[in-house]
Amino acid sequence: MPGLGDSHTHFTWNGGDLDRLGDLGIEEHTLLTARSAECFLDSGYTMCFGAASAKKRLDVVIRDAINAGDIPGPRFLANGQEMARRGGELVGGITAYADGADEMRRVQTFNVWRVGMIVIQCFQSQTSLTLCQITEIRDAEDCYFTKEETEACVDEAHKHGKRVCSHARARDSVQQSIDFGVDVIYHASYIDQKGMDALEKNKSKHIVAPAINWLIATLHDAAMFGYSTEKAEQVGYQKELSAADRAMREMHRRGIVVLPGGDYGFAWTPHGTYARDLAHFVNRFGFTPHESIIAATYGMAKLFMRSHEMGQIKVGNYADCLVVDGDPLKDITILQDHDRLNIIIINGRVHKAGPKEYVIPLQDLAGMHSMIDGMVHLGVQHPISS
Repeated sequence: MPGLGDSHTHFTWNGGDLDRLGDLGIEEHTLLTARSAECFLDSGYTMCFGAASAKKRLDVVIRDAINAGDIPGPRFLANGQEMARRGGELVGGITAYADGADEMRRVQTFNVWRVGMIVIQCFQSQTSLTLCQITEIRDAEDCYFTKEETEACVDEAHKHGKRVCSHARARDSVQQSIDFGVDVIYHASYIDQKGMDALEKNKSKHIVAPAINWLIATLHDAAMFGYSTEKAEQVGYQKELSAADRAMREMHRRGIVVLPGGDYGFAWTPHGTYARDLAHFVNRFGFTPHESIIAATYGMAKLFMRSHEMGQIKVGNYADCLVVDGDPLKDITILQDHDRLNIIIINGRVHKAGPKEYVIPLQDLAGMHSMIDGMVHLGVQHPISS
């Protein structure tokens, strides 16, 4: 099958306390980011769309190192830091601040020309949780950008040929993202009927990436890190998950493009578990396993604007392939088991292969030697030295 893709990637997140990333030394942070990139490839992911970098140029540096062949990793569209208004940030130390349309344009221009990113994120609406601490002053249903600010961000990025993604949970944030042409809308949990109709009308213009595993894991897996299910329910995460489930099922029914991936790198959404999203699409959104896989392969290639050469197994495409021990069309969870990803190939190079892919079975060895002896008898140069 083709290699998988993640539409909401944070290479620079550490699987722990995001608040400390701003203070982490650049050398240590670069090594951490390189390990995350390799982990995606180890997990069968050959395409990653950057959602935000904890430091200005880390995504770009890692992308360039991957492209140069210096480190292993997937094909990657890099991003800069999340943009937020002062007082509207999620994690202060990893945020680029801008207030008002003019400053938004200045920050976007810096990102384009000094950072050199492909994608730019605008941080539009809050989540109620920062790591294991409740902000209690911000809510997922509040919008933190004015219309003028969102318009300025999108216009400036598109003027330079860059795409924009928005962290938009709130109804008004989602609507602004649609109205002003944000290319990739993350979360979209509280979209309303007006927004849904607008997305359906512009199916080819927007991508939605719900990052659903983050909500599920926050409710059910964060307790061991000090954040109980009861507390998560109290501050609204069950409410948001229920809203997101309804919204994504409706989007899928209407043919709106919804892609898997997102927010891996929290302590309870650890790197290496990315294929959980594919099962959630099947179990919660009504996707068939085939539709879920198509979204993570050909759908991601279209997000990369390279569907003519990626995302399918066919002549002329890049050889980004997986050989899987089992049938994910029958059991989508197989893709979460790294031991069953027998071979991982990117750009025609084998990144991973298990022992049985390298070692010739003894019963086949005798037949191979007979074939070689016959070739030698015919005057063909011996292909194996001994």
